[in-house]
Amino acid sequence: MINPQHYAIKRLGFNQHAIKELADDPFTDEFWPVVYLLKEKDKKKALAYVGETYDVTTRLTTHLSHPEKSKLQEAYLISSKKFNKSATLDIEAYCIKYLAGDGKYKLLNGNLGISDHNYYQKEELYYKIFESIWEDFRSLGIASQELSKISNSALFKYSPYKTLDPEQTKSLIMILESLLDDRYERIVIEGGAGSGKTVLAVFLFKLLHTPAEDFNFSVFGEEDLKIVELVRLLKQKTPNPSMALVIPVDPFRSTVKKIFGHVEGLNADMVIGPAELSRKHYDIVLVDEAHRLRRRENLGSYFGGFDRISSELGFDKMKNDELDWVIKQSDKSIFFYDEFQSVKPSDVLQERFDMLKNDSKVKNTFLNSQFRVKGGLKYVRFIDGLLAGNPGTTKKMKWFKKYDFWIFHDLEQMITHIKEKNNKEQLARVVAGFAWPWASKKDKGAVDIKIGNLELKWNSPIKDWINSANAINEVGCIHTVQGYDLNYTGIIFGNEIGYDKEKGEIIIRKENYHDRNGKNGVKNPEQLKNFIVNIYKTLMLRGIKGTYVYVCDEALREYFTSHILSYDEMLARSSSIDMGMIRVENSVPLINLKAAAGAFSEVQQFSEEQERFPVQDGLKISDEHFACLVVGESMNKIIPNGAICLFRKYTGGSRQEKVVLVSHTSIQDADFGSGYTVKKYFSEKILYPDGTWSHDRIILRPLSTDMSYKDIVLEGDELTSLRVIGIFEQVLTR
Repeated sequence: MINPQHYAIKRLGFNQHAIKELADDPFTDEFWPVVYLLKEKDKKKALAYVGETYDVTTRLTTHLSHPEKSKLQEAYLISSKKFNKSATLDIEAYCIKYLAGDGKYKLLNGNLGISDHNYYQKEELYYKIFESIWEDFRSLGIASQELSKISNSALFKYSPYKTLDPEQTKSLIMILESLLDDRYERIVIEGGAGSGKTVLAVFLFKLLHTPAEDFNFSVFGEEDLKIVELVRLLKQKTPNPSMALVIPVDPFRSTVKKIFGHVEGLNADMVIGPAELSRKHYDIVLVDEAHRLRRRENLGSYFGGFDRISSELGFDKMKNDELDWVIKQSDKSIFFYDEFQSVKPSDVLQERFDMLKNDSKVKNTFLNSQFRVKGGLKYVRFIDGLLAGNPGTTKKMKWFKKYDFWIFHDLEQMITHIKEKNNKEQLARVVAGFAWPWASKKDKGAVDIKIGNLELKWNSPIKDWINSANAINEVGCIHTVQGYDLNYTGIIFGNEIGYDKEKGEIIIRKENYHDRNGKNGVKNPEQLKNFIVNIYKTLMLRGIKGTYVYVCDEALREYFTSHILSYDEMLARSSSIDMGMIRVENSVPLINLKAAAGAFSEVQQFSEEQERFPVQDGLKISDEHFACLVVGESMNKIIPNGAICLFRKYTGGSRQEKVVLVSHTSIQDADFGSGYTVKKYFSEKILYPDGTWSHDRIILRPLSTDMSYKDIVLEGDELTSLRVIGIFEQVLTR
């Protein structure tokens, strides 16, 4: 853990008497930068506020006169002689983002001034301090979830407490200027999957629903100050704008409703479907996933509702569409649009958006960045070319930097790999094109997808399938995935899509495409091809850390394999590397010990011999990383017996709920070595009145399918002999 002198957390009541008593605190007297948390206590959906300041007594006194913050009852001050202004701004930002993602509190913070810049020891020291602070927050009951779980949640990913990149900031300024300019009525923000459209939409919504006095102006640059002025002018022009965020895709709309329900100043009713536009006229309407607005084509059970609302709004149901509904029911409207994510004939035609963009009363801009996939724009462009039949290179694509991208020739192997990724990092899912009927929708015992000996089922729930309990054992479709982020995506290309070797182009087989509402009435084969290619392109841009593909059609599989490294080739190349020729930057030290994935191993000497072990290209490693062999079955849910694993040397920070390599010298005489084990780490702490704490006991827990493995519990004097050597990161070989 971080040494106690690195920071301290002081708890006090949030009242004038407690603030006066701070006068004798050295951090107050000497004007050290401090991060603070104010919160309600003993209340569900309690309010909280996070800030940082040099002058804590003045700042807290000011908060006492605030109509909302004065209702808060507790204050926690985080101080350290290691803190500087950059560090406290960053720790404040981390606290805001992760407390918002944790969901226990509604934050009173605005969403401006969230710091994000580099400075000395930002990662190696100050983020580790934040990790330790977070574990203290959990011990104190301030926070509930571990950081890794929060990072995977939609509440965190689409939180309004984000730092916008320069491109998003430029678009935000354009939007605000256009909202103030009476010459413009509509705004179109175009961007591909993962370009940050939803984050910008939610940020803007929160921005316009936050009082100006609640913005943090600590580190504003020139563009930030411009935003402040534009918001001030907009609030003067329209003090309390009636607003709605329209999301046409039902599963994703349900998720964003939950997000709005956790943000102070917002509520779930602000997120609506297009049909709800008939209820009232709005000052401002934002439309996310605007490419999924519908027209009267292949609507299934929605035909009746569409016709009724068209009539209520005075439209001709045969000529008008949901885009018209938005325009009529708003003074100003903002569309977040991607023509390449239109996947059904019911989607409003691209031509309609082209007409809209060419209107003199419409402003347009583009988001070109890639925030989702770590393969970046290089990966996105390659996918565009690959699915267009022109990948732009004759070379076989290897690993992208920081990104897994392989083709599997064994579907069972791909599914197993996805499940392993899900066990370790969560949010790994198998998805597919609509090349099989949905038999299990009516018959729960039916099999939907049969490939070889494998029998699979489509997603059972439609709403929020990705986060449902059995999602890892099912196959998702485009309608349950679009709009969401995954860590890893395994994609099954069905027989509705293939490849013509002679023509060198992607082909479509309509008879194998089983989305009835996706093909009925589509007479133009090229239009159907565009829909199906867009589906796969959208699926291939879901995975943040990796994308794996399995292809049913033989010719398409050969085409893909000529440009994408197969999983088997990757394994073969890794195992055939001459250890003596390994470059240092592509390898880590192989430590000469056998860590027992069971009880502590027999006496061994921790010897850092400099034999090197190869790691895949693009894997981010540092001098802190090493590899070692893990034997036994007690961790077989994530580490197979006999696997060589990558660890990061432990230099401080929280170990709570992490898989760790530890030694325990009290098992044998310390002069002769230590026993080692790999387990998931849990600690139970005793909190003292002065705010300090100590370990009560430490639990080292197995993660095994064999229930005979039991927890290792260390208490009392046993705790002093425990040494955490490394934090497990991933399996290198199996």
